[in-house]
Amino acid sequence: MSVRRVLVVAGLIEGEEPGRFLVSRRLSDSHLGGHWEFPGGKLEPGEPPTSALQRELREELGIEVEVGDPFAVGHHVYAEHEVVLLVLRCRHTQGEPRCLEVAELAWLTADEIAALPLPPADGPVVERLLRERSARP
Repeated sequence: MSVRRVLVVAGLIEGEEPGRFLVSRRLSDSHLGGHWEFPGGKLEPGEPPTSALQRELREELGIEVEVGDPFAVGHHVYAEHEVVLLVLRCRHTQGEPRCLEVAELAWLTADEIAALPLPPADGPVVERLLRERSARP
């Protein structure tokens, strides 16, 4: 029996204060409820990743973004499905982030994000953020 593969896209959105990134906490009744993550969601069949990310951020947070370059790829196999996570850099262009389909929002540093309960696929994203923070002068 093969495991169902789920393609997920998330946004790395840096705030006005450099080094702070937007993260959201999943609703308690969702898969990995209560975990924090980089906001985004599943791709619909045939949907391009950039369009999916813009749609998800509009639905979940009420914001518009300009999607940029890929930042990291995460991967994790759960008992019920496999997740492939594509994280894209985004520039926030419109709307004040609000909790439409998430439990909570926060603008946090890489160290603060690393201390949160995160889905396993988000690990490579946090590792790269921590590496880049350490490399800054």
